[in-house]
Amino acid sequence: MTGSYEPVPLEESNRAIDVFDLTAGTRLLACSIADFLRLDPQLDVQARDPDLIQADLSIGGGNFGAVLVMLNGMRINDPQTGHFNLNIPVPLATIGRIEVLKGSGSAIYGSDAVDGVVNVITRTPESNDFRLRTSVGNFGTNQQSGAFTLVEPKVTEQLSFSRDFSSGFMADRDYRDLSLASITHLRSGLGATDLLLASDDRPYGANQFYGAFDSWERTRSWYASARQEVGTNTEVDFSFRRATDLFVLLRDDPAYYTNRHLDKTWDAAVRRHNTLSSNMTLSYGMEGYHDSIHSNNLGDHNRSRGAGYAALDIRALRRFSITLGAREEVFTGLAHQFSPTAAVGYWLSQRFKLRASASHAFRLPSYTELYYSDPQNLGNPNLRPEQAWDYEAGLDWHAAPWLRGEIDVFNRRERDGIDYVRASPADLWQATNFDHLNFTGVEATLIATLGTRRTNEIAFRYSALQGAEGVLDGLESKYIFNYPRNSGEVSWYAALPKGFLFRTRVGVLERLGRNPYALWDAYIASTKTRLHPFLQLTNLTNTDYQEILGVQMPSRGIIGGIELVVMGAK
Repeated sequence: MTGSYEPVPLEESNRAIDVFDLTAGTRLLACSIADFLRLDPQLDVQARDPDLIQADLSIGGGNFGAVLVMLNGMRINDPQTGHFNLNIPVPLATIGRIEVLKGSGSAIYGSDAVDGVVNVITRTPESNDFRLRTSVGNFGTNQQSGAFTLVEPKVTEQLSFSRDFSSGFMADRDYRDLSLASITHLRSGLGATDLLLASDDRPYGANQFYGAFDSWERTRSWYASARQEVGTNTEVDFSFRRATDLFVLLRDDPAYYTNRHLDKTWDAAVRRHNTLSSNMTLSYGMEGYHDSIHSNNLGDHNRSRGAGYAALDIRALRRFSITLGAREEVFTGLAHQFSPTAAVGYWLSQRFKLRASASHAFRLPSYTELYYSDPQNLGNPNLRPEQAWDYEAGLDWHAAPWLRGEIDVFNRRERDGIDYVRASPADLWQATNFDHLNFTGVEATLIATLGTRRTNEIAFRYSALQGAEGVLDGLESKYIFNYPRNSGEVSWYAALPKGFLFRTRVGVLERLGRNPYALWDAYIASTKTRLHPFLQLTNLTNTDYQEILGVQMPSRGIIGGIELVVMGAK
């Protein structure tokens, strides 16, 4: 489970965690992983285009760079800029679930896990399967995808692809996204082996993305990872990511201003746990990380860091639990960060559980924040790492097998926060450290699972957030103070008779200093036969809105298509 050193049942976690399960049916009811992340109002997906072509994810009001994104437990954050952290290289068809830790995770995962952690986990197939999918929609949308899985006693192989194309809902907002992935799972006497190879290529019109320019951009990434179990208590992990970014400020005049960036990251880890007694586990490990960038704008830079961690977990199921952990991270030049954490949980009764945690977190500035410059923005090579203390408390309510709820409160106190600021519209945006940035928030959730077979789920969620706006002393913030002060939603998922699946969501969001707006999405699919027709309707109210100030979002969207199950379960 993301947010714990060793897997535990979700109800036994002492942290605020969301888990989104992606089955073959629910994937028909989604355009991208954003449709799942938006089910939690504390997860602020600030998209610049549909289909997550580029989006900023923040949790609890912080900077989007302060959210760590992982793929199967290995970090895939882009060291150049946090704008690319949701560039997930694998197609939607390969994803089995998404786990989200809300709050600090640096004691486990290191840099960037200040406000939260998103762990995208690929699915583990149990039988042979072959699916093809195609769809079309307004704005010139044209999509194709496919997944082939072969399961043998000692080896499982998954091959998948997806291609998304749109001519754009406005000028210079066209895009194309091509993803390919191979996932191999081997079983031997040594233990399980997992190998993943993936690539993603997305050219897109970037009109308004970085100011009032008709820009164009192309990002490409290549990703490889390996995981090896060594016996029952040890795991060795390795990953490599290569990414390029070609940015043209004026699409019709590339010679005016063009940037080319290439970054590479290496990540290796050894993780181990020992069971000390029936209710006590010691987890420990080491991790090494290196990233580098070659850029005509940013220059050539690289940095390395190594870390060691240890944690003691004591628990008696349905009674109490406590976790004490710490991580020491050492960087090039012998600078270091120490990140401790403590989390406790106590069952007041079979229905109520109290939990609380305190932890330290940090984030290294991206290469863009350090060195980038263009006609509107200026980096700062003297930026210090962002640091924060995060305090959380929650109450879980298990009223009945069909009804559960929770309420969470948190307070995050940041030091050396990083954002772009300016004194007036005539000035450049300057990357800056500032102190005393505090956020206080509350989130409440109520979920009812109804029907004789629990085939209907209705969820009510609300989140409120208050930040300390006065820390800027009259300066204008570019990103952080766009947070949602109030956000609420109602969602309904239903498995209907005769193989129909349905999901709808209505969300209302009020950003700081802006008028509230509402969005209504609905999805329906039929899975009765091997031919699965589906319909996806977004922004049914045709709301005129901007998730990032100055970046217009599309009006009502309609996508319809068919999935063909050539082989495997319907």
